[in-house]
Amino acid sequence: MSSRIPLDLLRELGRSEGGAEALRLLVDDQRVRRLLALRALLDAVDTARAPSVPRRAAARVAEHWALLEAADHAARDTTRQVLYYPLLGPWVRRALRGLAAAVPPPHLLPDLEHLGAVAAAAAARAGLPFTLRLRAPDGTLALPTLGAYTLPGTRRQGPPRDVEITCRNGALTLRPAAGRPAVLLHRPDGTWESADPAWRPLRRLTGGPRAVLLDDLDPFRTADSGLERHGLKPAERLTTADRAGWQAAWAGAWPLLERGGPTRALEAEILLDCIVPLAPPPQAGPHAAGPAHCSGTRREAFGAVLSSAPQTPAFLAATLVHELQHAKLSALTELTPLHHDTGTTRHWAPWRPDPRPFDGLLQGTYSHLALADYWQRFALTAENALERHTAWAEHSRCREQVGAALPTLLGSRALTPAGRVLTGAMADRLTRLRERPPPEGYMARASAYVETSRTMWRRQHAR
Repeated sequence: MSSRIPLDLLRELGRSEGGAEALRLLVDDQRVRRLLALRALLDAVDTARAPSVPRRAAARVAEHWALLEAADHAARDTTRQVLYYPLLGPWVRRALRGLAAAVPPPHLLPDLEHLGAVAAAAAARAGLPFTLRLRAPDGTLALPTLGAYTLPGTRRQGPPRDVEITCRNGALTLRPAAGRPAVLLHRPDGTWESADPAWRPLRRLTGGPRAVLLDDLDPFRTADSGLERHGLKPAERLTTADRAGWQAAWAGAWPLLERGGPTRALEAEILLDCIVPLAPPPQAGPHAAGPAHCSGTRREAFGAVLSSAPQTPAFLAATLVHELQHAKLSALTELTPLHHDTGTTRHWAPWRPDPRPFDGLLQGTYSHLALADYWQRFALTAENALERHTAWAEHSRCREQVGAALPTLLGSRALTPAGRVLTGAMADRLTRLRERPPPEGYMARASAYVETSRTMWRRQHAR
């Protein structure tokens, strides 16, 4: 795993113009880190002592790992669709933290049991015959990238129950201790379907260069994410109408991403594997003071974007542009450090009311630079006056925010040499954006907006 990145690719990423080579470099590095984390999990179990990991639990981990290895040998490309799935990241990170804790958390053994679900999903995709008995926490067994099965008669917060999983001739049979088994068949579109309503398959968003999973089932999709500190939570089980709304927004977003330049569509094509639906923010609504939409990414879930239901395809397109910049920069930071700041929250960011750490300022400036580029391209190809007005207004706001924040980054002694190259390229990109200004009045309004934000921040955080 290299700690360096070629300067030309680093400058590309800094200009928000990263091509396929630069993006795949980030993806490949993240995939190597995922495999290393999985191996670290196995090693940590091997060296753990009772009562942290009882002998029986360690034996089950070894059994599940053996099935995972067999699937990888049988069909590596197919198996790694599961191993590289973004939402395995939060799970393996949480399990490693639990194994390293002086006092094991109560969720450690159920977390380790999830390795069996990962192995079963990988072996099923590889077409490897197997039989495995797994424990279903709270009566629900989630198989990553496939779906989730709720055992008959399950009560919320009930004790774990066992499910026998058998894979034969391309069919997956889930057999509870009581009740009828559910038979899952692999459809040509990649989904695993069953006539049994206890099985909920993961659905795919189609209409772009490749399908992306819409995951409202993975038990670790928001675990330890800190969402609850902001009053946010994952969406409840999606209805057919909910999924149809997501599909319509997704299909409509692709042409808009392409209008925003080749880089924006390429980022979504290469970097995005799944979307995790979030519930609307607290007090969201047409007459509420709070935001009507929320979104985010997780460093440990590279390839996933978390988002509440978008109001329009244009809303989803802008969300993807914004959030995928965070994914890119987080992956780049792991490949090569960009700064040595201590994380003190003391910087003004024009898009936030609270003081930000240096890394947060860098992340926000980077994502707003891409948005400024996206909206400028959109404005220049707008098909009607309303589109053009919205795009120029968004471009002006984002551009002015970047212009206000970038000097703090450029003047920081915390930047590494790679960080200086990146921020220098960001400044170059901002200069190029200024070469095609919006119509008169837009920048003046954006400047007034940013200066008002600065004044209010100083009054509240003068110290």
